[in-house]
Amino acid sequence: MMVIDKLAYSSSLRYKSPMLKSAFSVGSLLICVGARSFIVSVIILAVMAGLTVLSSKISILRYLKLMFIPFGFMVLSTIAIVVNITDWPMDLVSVPIGNKFLAISSYSLTEGARLVAVALASVSCLYFLTLTTSMLDILSVLKKLRCPKIMMELMMLIYRYIFVILDMAVAITTSQNCRLGNKDFMTELRSIGQMLAVLLIRSLKKSSLLFDSMESRCYDGEINVLSEHYPAQKRETIGVAGFLVSMLAIAVLL
Repeated sequence: MMVIDKLAYSSSLRYKSPMLKSAFSVGSLLICVGARSFIVSVIILAVMAGLTVLSSKISILRYLKLMFIPFGFMVLSTIAIVVNITDWPMDLVSVPIGNKFLAISSYSLTEGARLVAVALASVSCLYFLTLTTSMLDILSVLKKLRCPKIMMELMMLIYRYIFVILDMAVAITTSQNCRLGNKDFMTELRSIGQMLAVLLIRSLKKSSLLFDSMESRCYDGEINVLSEHYPAQKRETIGVAGFLVSMLAIAVLL
């Protein structure tokens, strides 16, 4: 299983109401994106990170590593906002290039920092949901919200196949490394191509076997799984509602 899935099942919030956790996460996400405020984003980021680290028993270093994955993409996308090509110099940095200037202004730097803060806070909201709620609980929430059955079944099958394909890829890569399949760049490139080709064939075969097994168990077009009911406590509901209202009030005032 993936690390994120293990952390979700070992979280101390695992048996809390998935509907309440979803409302808390999605509500904070919508407020963060709608407000686009640096202060609101920093507060939401701190709260989500604190709750995730404390509840999921994950080290701060590992959580930072998880946050660093989207952070690299954010920095690359923010460069286009921070750095501008203008006809005149700007207040912070101005590098002449011919008759143009490669410039950074205080306004563009502020906008870039705000964009990164909003993006990181949004990611922390999603991490909170995924690191404290199992996939089956998320699907139960979608079922209560009348999500189309075909969409939920596809989500369940795709989620399951992520683990299956990862296990096959790791096994093939380990086998190739034992046979010096990574001794140089060209050999490693050839090994990757062979691994992807074998992975495609095996995944197609696995999907066929899965469908046969579902048919043998009287599959009628709907996958039924057992789900547990975790009612939300009154104080937890009041706490989530209070936080969301407070963030909304701060966003409106700012």
